Amino acid sequence: MVVAHRVTVIGVGNEFRRDDGAGPAVVARLRKRARRGGLPAGIRLVSCDGEPGRLIGLWEGAELAVVVDAARARSSRPGRVHRLEPATCPGGPAGTTSGHGLGPAEAVALARALDRMPERLVVYAVEGADSSLGPGLTPAVAAAVGSVAERVVKEAVRHLCRTGPRVTLEGEEASVP
Repeated sequence: MVVAHRVTVIGVGNEFRRDDGAGPAVVARLRKRARRGGLPAGIRLVSCDGEPGRLIGLWEGAELAVVVDAARARSSRPGRVHRLEPATCPGGPAGTTSGHGLGPAEAVALARALDRMPERLVVYAVEGADSSLGPGLTPAVAAAVGSVAERVVKEAVRHLCRTGPRVTLEGEEASVP
């Protein structure tokens, strides 16, 4: 009996570009929690530099993919968090873009065109203030990491509870009563 990774949490960014490391910082916080036994089975935690092909490959096949990334906004408030579900608001919040060349809407459009979307995708975008070279988040973004991690856990647990446990039996997925 093998438990599948039904939820994939992807921290997008570069920890050596200051606030661009918000996504990997959230994943690092969740990994610490997982080591203490504080996460349910079925959650995979990964980091990615934001290259669309890698990102799409990581979320492909997931029931729920949660992407955490730093964002820039025209009227920026560092540390402010946006929660997006591209299926319900495909354009994302006006004036918000990723620091990785393609914005969330373009990456989702590419995945849709390639038929490689997860069953459900949620994006948490944390507004950053500084993407210059160097490690370490600015205080406002660092303060948001804990609350984003908690929101991601709640999102994952709600999904796992709603859909029920699943196991792989002889190559087929089945629900466990």
